[in-house]
Amino acid sequence: MQISVTTWLMVYVIWNVAAIILVRLDKQRSRRRGARRIRERTFFLWAAAFGAVGVLSGMYLFRHKTLHWSFVIGIPLLVIFNFVCGYYIWLV
Repeated sequence: MQISVTTWLMVYVIWNVAAIILVRLDKQRSRRRGARRIRERTFFLWAAAFGAVGVLSGMYLFRHKTLHWSFVIGIPLLVIFNFVCGYYIWLV
């Protein structure tokens, strides 16, 4: 079964918009004392699963997690990883 490029792009955009919303949700929860936060591991897993552009956009859009070196270095590396994997999938 062949999936069209348009379908792949729509899923990619929806996934990354959801990643931006995830960052926003954690930013809102960070302001409330005792609120249940989203784990950093969740952000990295989401980013590794082709959501790195959304997580990175959300980080700088909402100024959230931008002082954590693991995010400042790790998420951009996952953006590169996403593009390399996407290119490989495109070739296969």
